[in-house]
Amino acid sequence: MNPAGHRVKAVLFDRDGTLVHDVPYNGDPDRVRPVDGAREAVALLRAHGIRVGVVTNQSGVARGLISDGDVRRVNRRIDDLIGPFDVWAVCPHGPDDGCHCRKPQPGMVLWAAGRVCTGPADCVVVGDIGADMEAAERAGAHGILVPNDRTRPEETAAAAHVAPDLLTAVRAVLDGPPTGRVLANERPGEAAGGPRATTPADGPGAVRIPPATAPGPGAFAPGHASGDGSAAAGTERTRAAGDSRGRSS
Repeated sequence: MNPAGHRVKAVLFDRDGTLVHDVPYNGDPDRVRPVDGAREAVALLRAHGIRVGVVTNQSGVARGLISDGDVRRVNRRIDDLIGPFDVWAVCPHGPDDGCHCRKPQPGMVLWAAGRVCTGPADCVVVGDIGADMEAAERAGAHGILVPNDRTRPEETAAAAHVAPDLLTAVRAVLDGPPTGRVLANERPGEAAGGPRATTPADGPGAVRIPPATAPGPGAFAPGHASGDGSAAAGTERTRAAGDSRGRSS
């Protein structure tokens, strides 16, 4: 049980491997493919009044493999398919540039939280690798790892909270920050790439997942971005710093 009044105010997602299938250094909007449940997960958060954002490393810019415009075009496509998102934080730096924004540094998480007027303690970062979880911890936010086939076993073992998919992760934070080591899955024993998912009946450490909530009218309406990456309808679009994968790019 979470303390009364302590609720999650914002969820910040990693981009590649978390919201969309990872295409290294992708500069082509036509190659964007959302992961299963991504659109529903974002809509569910918005229906509950929780702000949503993206924090993504994009070192392909620093490496000269993609342009800043390429990143914006891909992000707009993601906004159209999954969003709208309230804030985008993108790190274009390389791993040796010494910036404070590239995950696992906490800069993007802190910046994005500030843009949606939320303290990091009221934010959850959802990602697929250890750098996402480390950035959350350094910022003072909560982290939930959603493993995939590229997540290292040691990253799953080290994560404070693990969920088998995005919808499970999102449903676990609707009433407050995550509290269990392995978040419960509605399909027992089907954790993706991590430890076996427990059901709520498995005892202490499992988080009780609320039933799916139908989003309200318009919850699935896509966002529309302008040519410079700023979104309509009050959605904040900005660029802070990062890379396609916190590991190899």
